[in-house]
Amino acid sequence: MPSHIHLIFGTNDLPMQDVLRDLKRHTSKALKEKISCNSQESRREWMLHFFKKAGSDRSNNSDWQFWQQNNHPIELDSHEIIEQKLNYIHENPVKAGFVENPEDWLLSSAKDYAGKKGLLDGLIVD
Repeated sequence: MPSHIHLIFGTNDLPMQDVLRDLKRHTSKALKEKISCNSQESRREWMLHFFKKAGSDRSNNSDWQFWQQNNHPIELDSHEIIEQKLNYIHENPVKAGFVENPEDWLLSSAKDYAGKKGLLDGLIVD
């Protein structure tokens, strides 16, 4: 989705909050670098200003914020819940009117579930 992301992930050894914290830290640093160095990006100055302002508005940031500070984790402790959340994620861009079919959304695993190779690598949840 253009304004947010849904993930289904798991870990065997680390607490989920540590994995999510590290994911957000790594991706925000990488995105800041990519945006800053891309002279072809017409919105570069606007985005950098926006992220800098968002960071300066938070007491626990020094200068930059990409991700929101809050998360909405849901424990997926049964096959039924996993299937329901996966369907919700796949249907999200359809309900928003971006695509007609879930597998048409470029950054989704729905294509893999439809039996085609998607853009992203991931695991199929059985």
